[in-house]
Amino acid sequence: MKLAVPDLVSNSYFPAAAAVELGFFAAEGLDVSLELIFPVDRAYREMRDCNIDFVGGSAHSALAAFPEWEGAKLLCAQAQGMYWFLVMRADLDVRRGDLDIIKGRKIGAAPWVEMGLRRLLIDAGIDSERDKVTIAPVPGAATDGGIVNFGMTAARVLEAGLIDGFWANGMGAEMAVCRGVGTVVLDVRRGDGPKSCFNYTMSALATTDRLIRHSPEVAAAAVRALVKTQKALKADPERASEVGRRLFPPDAAALIAELVQRDLPYYDASISHEFVGGMNAFCRDIGILQSDPPYERVVAAQFADLWRG
Repeated sequence: MKLAVPDLVSNSYFPAAAAVELGFFAAEGLDVSLELIFPVDRAYREMRDCNIDFVGGSAHSALAAFPEWEGAKLLCAQAQGMYWFLVMRADLDVRRGDLDIIKGRKIGAAPWVEMGLRRLLIDAGIDSERDKVTIAPVPGAATDGGIVNFGMTAARVLEAGLIDGFWANGMGAEMAVCRGVGTVVLDVRRGDGPKSCFNYTMSALATTDRLIRHSPEVAAAAVRALVKTQKALKADPERASEVGRRLFPPDAAALIAELVQRDLPYYDASISHEFVGGMNAFCRDIGILQSDPPYERVVAAQFADLWRG
């Protein structure tokens, strides 16, 4: 079986990657390999086309391949809350939470990830057209199937001065800060930005209705593996370094245990009705959802008892 993540050298989808690398899928009887498929909408299309069994990615992005939530469901959360950071050039002398700095600037963001920033800016009273905010793909982050670790790429491009800021994962943000080239302006998960932004999306584990229908025991095993991984990392965050040494370049491997440690308060596999309502509203607002699908169409609620382990 195959599990796709849209960014590998990252803390965003680390529970899914660690579930493979630390053997938790295998312990549940599943032979699962990990694949990097960027961008996230392509990962979901690969799952729709039966080339991938699971996607560990942003929850709202399933709509790229499964309109109106027909054909796919969220099995569980990897972590709670929208998890991207807005990082701006350090030489701009920005203050945390000061979104005015984005006016007249060029911001790099990945496809479908950028939707979160666009809606956040509207909620914050910033009009991208009026305020001349350019949100576009990061130079060098190809979208034609090439191998891209977006956060690391964004940090390098920021350092090169090709963009004024980026909207990406915690690893990219940490690298930019550690190199002295970036300053974190927004960390939505930890309270920055409009309150509603927290539930725009989350890092989730998703699969198809087809797999759930034909192999419910496989879906249940995947949930158990993910929950056990979260618990193992909570018990010993240093196990993240073991995974990092296998999958990441040395500079990122040295950072991952600290990033996972910061994320542990959000390691909760449950998916609440409040979250689904917030995500649905966000998706309607940005035009990728027309209806108001019920909770049970979005979430594989039959596995809810497994979320607490």
